[in-house]
Amino acid sequence: MNIVDRFLSYVKFDTQSDELTNLTPSTPGQMVFAEHLKAELEAMGLEEITLDDNGYLMATLPANTDAELPVVGFIAHLDTSPDMSGRHVSPRIVQKYDGGDIVLNADKGIVLSPAEFPELLHYVGHDLIVTDGNTLLGADDKAGIAEIISAVDYLKAHPEIKHGKIRIAFNPDEEIGQGAHKFDVPLFGADWAYTMDGGEIGELEYENFNAAVARVTFVGRNVHPGYAKHKMINSMRIANQFVIMLPRWETPEHTEGYEGFYHLVGMEGTVEKSVLTYIVRDHDRDRFERRKKELEHLARKINHEFPDCCSIEIKDQYYNMREKVEPVMHVVDIAEEAMRRAGIKPKVQPIRGGTDGAQLSFKGLPCPNIFAGGLNFHGRYEFVPIPSMEKAAEVIVEIAKLVAERKA
Repeated sequence: MNIVDRFLSYVKFDTQSDELTNLTPSTPGQMVFAEHLKAELEAMGLEEITLDDNGYLMATLPANTDAELPVVGFIAHLDTSPDMSGRHVSPRIVQKYDGGDIVLNADKGIVLSPAEFPELLHYVGHDLIVTDGNTLLGADDKAGIAEIISAVDYLKAHPEIKHGKIRIAFNPDEEIGQGAHKFDVPLFGADWAYTMDGGEIGELEYENFNAAVARVTFVGRNVHPGYAKHKMINSMRIANQFVIMLPRWETPEHTEGYEGFYHLVGMEGTVEKSVLTYIVRDHDRDRFERRKKELEHLARKINHEFPDCCSIEIKDQYYNMREKVEPVMHVVDIAEEAMRRAGIKPKVQPIRGGTDGAQLSFKGLPCPNIFAGGLNFHGRYEFVPIPSMEKAAEVIVEIAKLVAERKA
């Protein structure tokens, strides 16, 4: 099976994660997909295949040399984003993209256009896999899974390519920030690893946001509006007051690069009670801590005006992996060289987000992030160029070769 056929078969599995279930995996479709992959890996003849009750699938391609080589891992996640449906994904291939509009769904007038997504023009002449406009595609991260399995399949079919022991893993619930929570690093047994979970071709990342989630609760008092003067406390109006107290320009739509932000991701309320949910992001740890303190400061200001109205709960999610990867920068150097060997110009840049690799790095498994090739993740306009997936698989092969050569 080639990489395209693999990918097209994988996106048929509905694997959206759901942070409300408090289960691992958070949805049953992820385990169904993991069991399918387990059977595929067994048919390939891989070894040390394990699938635990939490949906963590691991396997080994044994070394084919007697040299003492590091164990390198490759990781991708099973789930797709809950931001849009991943059920009944119906992908199609646009052959030799001509640079014009791509009609995803004529009946609904849904068009993937370079006028809105200019990055499309980077892929003129490439075969693209797109959606039908009703769902996301699932390249995040089923492209990564297809790339890892295809690369391992290639190495197994070409024993003349010498390599050390290679471990692969596919985990649930990355999209809800829980992918590494129950990842058994000692069982995985790699010296370092790479997540195949980046975007455009060439991306290589070893810096990510420090991340927290904040839930701000406002308690009001409801009174008949006809008799409410000096009695009613409308929690929704107070919540709105809190929102506008935060800096207007420090939001995702106004930031880039290393700039952090406050992002309001949820709001619900009645007169009696309202809840705001924010995610807080910053690459710099000190600025990250200051952002959290600013939220607490604003909560105190609200309580000064409306006593005991506001409470806030802040929970750290993950930290910038840079501090764990920098002491072993050879793992980044190897990935850069592998890309060059594959004819790709590396784009080393910070992740404006997080990956499982961030948490894994803090659990003792240094884990930079390599491109999977897809673009416009988490929505109906998601697409992946087929040559980008093929190059990602080639990079994995080149990493395996480089590790063996460096120890030869």
